[in-house]
Amino acid sequence: MTGMDGHFRILGRSLSGERPVDERTHASVAVLNERLERLKKHSGLFAGIEFSPDVEVLRQHVPAMTVS
Repeated sequence: MTGMDGHFRILGRSLSGERPVDERTHASVAVLNERLERLKKHSGLFAGIEFSPDVEVLRQHVPAMTVS
């Protein structure tokens, strides 16, 4: 898996119960959150984009980490 597709796939499979919610899930949530925040800063077009309530629950429990 490469790029964003991998992060979306990990997150989707974790949310559907196909794989455990683990450090890879949390890392994917952190990466996707950081990318969304960059998009929001770049353009107002993304201001209304939000994660689903299920992803928000995961996002609030993601350990603090630096994503590059």
